[in-house]
Amino acid sequence: MIKTSVLHLKAFQFPSCEIRRFRNLKCKASNMELTLTRPDDWHLHLRDNELLEAVVPHSASHFGRAIVMPNLKPPVTTTAAALAYRESILKALPPNSNFTPLMTLYLTDSTSPDEIKLARRSGVIYAVKLYPAGATTNSQDGVTDLFGKCLPVLEEMVEQNMPLLVHGEVTDPNVDVFDREKVFIETVLRPLIKRLPRLKVVMEHITTMDAAKFVESCDDGFVAATVTPQHLVLNRNALFQGGLQPHSYCLPVLKRETHRQAIVSAVTSGSKKFFLGTDSAPHERKKKECPCGCAGIYNAPVALSLYAKIFEEAGALDKLEAFTSFNGPDFYGLPRNTSHIKLTKTSWKVPEAFSFSFGDIVPMFAGETLEWQSSCV
Repeated sequence: MIKTSVLHLKAFQFPSCEIRRFRNLKCKASNMELTLTRPDDWHLHLRDNELLEAVVPHSASHFGRAIVMPNLKPPVTTTAAALAYRESILKALPPNSNFTPLMTLYLTDSTSPDEIKLARRSGVIYAVKLYPAGATTNSQDGVTDLFGKCLPVLEEMVEQNMPLLVHGEVTDPNVDVFDREKVFIETVLRPLIKRLPRLKVVMEHITTMDAAKFVESCDDGFVAATVTPQHLVLNRNALFQGGLQPHSYCLPVLKRETHRQAIVSAVTSGSKKFFLGTDSAPHERKKKECPCGCAGIYNAPVALSLYAKIFEEAGALDKLEAFTSFNGPDFYGLPRNTSHIKLTKTSWKVPEAFSFSFGDIVPMFAGETLEWQSSCV
């Protein structure tokens, strides 16, 4: 067994191996096994009611904790609503699950500083989510006046050391959909950080070279980013190959290949500013495959397999555990998990769909074969 301080790797039945450095391990056989500190998902949509009950087992089987998005109908705007939602999630968990939901509040123009104080005192709310009004699914109640009506709330978040989670896109219809992240950085995020330099900010599901460079340029410990599997493995061609592909449609939308490569370089570099956030966003098949399909990719069952694929291809498996399991809790000031999972390099086929009484949910890469599979240790 080859060991480092953060990762254990086993290689079996290697008829020929050349080991110069761990990251350059090359073997003719492909049966490898990684043991990782159990990852957390720092951006997850669990929905509610039947959909919650259907999808939460997939996340709970892979992740120890998850930052749960508040964009329900109605949105989770108060501490009381967050506590109630947390109870619903806990009731939907499989028996003996140790999965912990980390709750968030949905920021609106009418959120008060006192609500932030209540949230911090609750002990179960860990962040506040900024949705520019109209930016994505169920964001119609989002912020319209960040530097006016929301400024007292942001100042209280600094006092309470409460992170702001940002959907980083402008909603101006005159801005091209592929440029909305870049424009958001220049017109909203950079001015915000300049005004409140001690505010902890997570730029979620980054998709562009511009975002990666911006995050790297910020002070350590105050600005970070989550990265999804879809933005690491797909570019915008995936939306149109063989016809319009609704199950590859998400927001922020997939970008061109140069941006994908930049994101891969950022997360596999070893920088502590980037960590796992799947943005797994389930919708019923009928709401994806329709004239006006919903944005969102359901990747919870395949996310860890895809992250491992990306890091392996980059020759950076020695940096995978920090991205999946260390950088997130370190940024949030939480302890790292003590349990572990196992990733085995063995082929498996993704189900075509998951069927429930209310309908089907189609996962990312449905029907395709992946190379890495995860299991509990």
